[in-house]
Amino acid sequence: MARRCVLSGKGPLVGNNVSHANNKTKRRFLPNLRTVRITLEDGTTQKIKIAASTLRTMKKNG
Repeated sequence: MARRCVLSGKGPLVGNNVSHANNKTKRRFLPNLRTVRITLEDGTTQKIKIAASTLRTMKKNG
């Protein structure tokens, strides 16, 4: 199961954890995914994973 937004395509990014002693270890920044139900044209519902920022933009634009 991919951690990727269906609409915007946002996925994990990589970076570093940086300690107080400036030691660097790899880490992942995961997108804030939400599972929402959408209604298709034929009346059936489907669950999709969508990023919270994309959902917010969709609610803003209607």
